[in-house]
Amino acid sequence: MGVERIVAGFGCRRGCTADELSTLLNAALLEQGLAGKRLDGLASSERKRDEPGLAQLAQGLGLDVVFINDECLQAQAAGLSEVSPVARREFALDGVAEAAALVLAGRLGRHPARLLMRKRRSANATLALAISQEEA
Repeated sequence: MGVERIVAGFGCRRGCTADELSTLLNAALLEQGLAGKRLDGLASSERKRDEPGLAQLAQGLGLDVVFINDECLQAQAAGLSEVSPVARREFALDGVAEAAALVLAGRLGRHPARLLMRKRRSANATLALAISQEEA
């Protein structure tokens, strides 16, 4: 069996706090039986590059956020669990959180990435988990 690479993809409204993102992430990890497991990466849209909440979350986890361009996000459309009306209206994308997670997991693993957890929402953010494997 290979090494699993688990990543979190985020979408968020402007000004979303690190606390809200962390609460959403911790609840997701607990739900998936992954509490205490270290993530291999965080991803979001390049449009969120200047979001302090994402930067603070990443710093607290000792990770960098990988920012994904719109073309790569939209290339994941067929693998998304649903189309996001907000992402469609605001950015002409089918989704951000799931797409970002799939892109980064795919880059980290040697096998195709898949969603480990469909998108979850809080008041100001969305989160999805994706997984890929690489040979041991």
